Amino acid sequence: MRTTGRQCRHSLIQFRCSAATHPQHDFNINQFEEIGIELTKKLRSFYWFCRPHTIIGTILGITSVSLLPMKSLDDLSVTVLWGFLEALASALCMNIYVVGLNQLFDIEIDKVNKPTLPLASGEFSVATGVLLVVAFLVMSISIGIRSKSAPLMCALLVSFLLGSAYSIDVPLLRWKRHPFLAASCILVVRAILVQLAFFTHMQQHVLKRPFTPTRSVVFATLFMCCFSAVIALFKDIPDVDGDGDFGIKSLSVQLGQHRVYRLCISMLMTAYTAAILVGASTTNLYQKIAIVFGHGLLAFVLWQRAQQLDVANKTCVTEFYMFIWKLFYAEYLLIPFV
Repeated sequence: MRTTGRQCRHSLIQFRCSAATHPQHDFNINQFEEIGIELTKKLRSFYWFCRPHTIIGTILGITSVSLLPMKSLDDLSVTVLWGFLEALASALCMNIYVVGLNQLFDIEIDKVNKPTLPLASGEFSVATGVLLVVAFLVMSISIGIRSKSAPLMCALLVSFLLGSAYSIDVPLLRWKRHPFLAASCILVVRAILVQLAFFTHMQQHVLKRPFTPTRSVVFATLFMCCFSAVIALFKDIPDVDGDGDFGIKSLSVQLGQHRVYRLCISMLMTAYTAAILVGASTTNLYQKIAIVFGHGLLAFVLWQRAQQLDVANKTCVTEFYMFIWKLFYAEYLLIPFV
């Protein structure tokens, strides 16, 4: 044992001497550092390529809706967890396909509106963007097929078709040019598919029960129809310069930023008022408190923030748009109480 210890110390001294007398060791260390920096940079670019605010919305939405068909903790099982993970993974892959495809066809517009996105900034090449989009589409559809769930496959295929029609620049498509079609794409996916298709996937395919819509899923669908329309309209408010230059006739381009802004705030306040009335009609005291207080608080915070916004300031409007997404996230925390 003592001989082995001396040998180890001797080897260590030799290695240190070798590193000091052979500069290629420093070169190798520098190479590793450069690789680490480059990898971190690519991962950061991929993070922004995925549009993280939409990813968070998808995770919270599907998680919240997947809980609605469950009647008690006894419903929880490995099978249920696996069915949920299949739905979530396939939806996230489709989410990345949709936002990635939009960036591929919006490179020139994004150089004006969102110059920090990886394709617009040149951090990702077009070939890299195409590879990512195709890969995540294949993964999404593959998971859907493997699940053998008709509701899940329906959600994925409709999302694929609408996401493609929204962005692809060929005759009869590029629906984002038209306010009604653009809003309809977002509304159908975010409000209808996320609620009804994933609810049905969990209730029928995973839990093996007949489709029976609950009060919560009906409320979620109606509320998110309004909220998704607001997101569809508001996202174009800070982008009027690039959209106008490239022929995207958004409602903000046609009517002006201030009018669309006021419309969005009015729609959200109306939705919150309706939600408070729904909560007030609930017989369960704890549910009533959660729904009324929760939506009342969100409405109050929204109104306070709305009074302070400078619509002419693009940075402020973009920050407010992300605040609306935070309200969107918060809603999915309240929906199970309805």
